Amino acid sequence: MLNACILLKVIPTKAEAVLEAIRKVEGVRKAYLTYGRFDIVAFLEAEDYAKLRKATTVINSIEGVRSTETLVEA
Repeated sequence: MLNACILLKVIPTKAEAVLEAIRKVEGVRKAYLTYGRFDIVAFLEAEDYAKLRKATTVINSIEGVRSTETLVEA
């Protein structure tokens, strides 16, 4: 099982909608609005790297997401 933290930069006016969409992505356990360099942080659990890649692809396709950075637990 893999645990990952995904840091997102989003369009400010779409932050709430992006947050709600992220919370519906398979594997996302928690997601919060943040302040500073990133706008949202999501904590994700995936069976393997293929499922993690699928989840990050879904997240990146959400309207309003500008960029992401995925940090996988070692």
